[in-house]
Amino acid sequence: MAKLKSWKELPCGAIIEDMKAVRENKTGAWRSVRPCWNKDKCIQCLNCWIFCPDAAVIVEDGKVTGINYDYCKGCGICANVCPTKVQAITMEEERK
Repeated sequence: MAKLKSWKELPCGAIIEDMKAVRENKTGAWRSVRPCWNKDKCIQCLNCWIFCPDAAVIVEDGKVTGINYDYCKGCGICANVCPTKVQAITMEEERK
């Protein structure tokens, strides 16, 4: 029987050591719906960028410029946190 490790011996969680592997693991193929960003409606509140769990919202010079579909999993959080009156991000069926 294997000896259990104490909590002091466990590695720290949520530490990404191999960024090359992360970049190569393009997870966008998993989604069935995709966020569609409308730049004309966007008020640059950055809520989508703050809450995106995949860091798929592209921000340049402090402004949203698009969505990186290679890594977006289609969870819809960005659309849910976009101000209701604005609705600059809507979810649509994935195009294959």
